[in-house]
Amino acid sequence: MNKDQVSGRADEVKGKIKEAVGKTVDNDRLKAEGKADQLSGKVQAGYGDAKEKVKDAIDKA
Repeated sequence: MNKDQVSGRADEVKGKIKEAVGKTVDNDRLKAEGKADQLSGKVQAGYGDAKEKVKDAIDKA
């Protein structure tokens, strides 16, 4: 697991928490920030996953 995977998944969790808090306190801005953090985290984690697959393919070659 590389740093992009870890950081991305952490951002996803942070975003889910922000979104939940935003829903609880009825704060649209906080909900939107949470969704944005989740999306950003998914993109970063996906990038990390792709890097890991390339690294594994090179190691097997």
